[in-house]
Amino acid sequence: MHEHFMTPPPLSVTGKPAIRIGCAGWGIPPQHAALFPPGGGHLERYARLFDTVEIDSSFYRPHQHKTYVRWADTVPDSFRFWVKTPREITHQRRLLECEDSLLRFLEEISGLGYKLGGILVQLPPSLALDVPSAQAFFTLLRQHYAGVAACEPRHASWFSMQGEKLLQDFRLARVAADPAKFPTAGTPGGDTGFSYYRLHGAPEIYYSSYPEAYLRQLAHTLQASIGPAWCIFDNTARGGATANAWDIMRLLDKTMHQD
Repeated sequence: MHEHFMTPPPLSVTGKPAIRIGCAGWGIPPQHAALFPPGGGHLERYARLFDTVEIDSSFYRPHQHKTYVRWADTVPDSFRFWVKTPREITHQRRLLECEDSLLRFLEEISGLGYKLGGILVQLPPSLALDVPSAQAFFTLLRQHYAGVAACEPRHASWFSMQGEKLLQDFRLARVAADPAKFPTAGTPGGDTGFSYYRLHGAPEIYYSSYPEAYLRQLAHTLQASIGPAWCIFDNTARGGATANAWDIMRLLDKTMHQD
């Protein structure tokens, strides 16, 4: 097991649990380019504005270990990456007979070193909770990875006492997702040590930008978090993620200064 996988999310400089805001990917929409400091590549510019990012491309294709090393070397020491588990594991093999794939993935992302914030396991909507197979996969995961991890189940069967206990037993936070297909899907669950929000855009998923009223409420929710909170905007299709992430950072800064 790699030791750096065990590094917990840091506290903020105030001693309060850290709140990290970012986007799915580090693309710079042309209409929001002025927000980012000039100079350098996209990741370098992105990391001067935000302190975390979710690598979504790892879901579709593998990246070499040296690629993750290069990305880690590009960002400040305080920056953290979340990495999405490959679809080969979650959507094609559906958590079954995937040890080789999982070990290869973990070896690749070890290139991030201590800048690995956590692993996201997003499950397909059709994958119902099957306790034996889920236990076998999460046991395998925990045998090789002791760090922070979150799961985004999307089948109703996971939103049950049985599903919650399973995630808690393996120290997996249940993602708070928007839009929420089920009432409890929009609030954090599973392990209570931290929370992970994934905001896909509503009403038009991936496209819609969130209104100020929603962001204000979200800022208060994040500020009230007991443990570290991660908030990723995935509504990237029209650049809404960048604008929303920037707006909520400003709202949080204002809220924090009011404490």
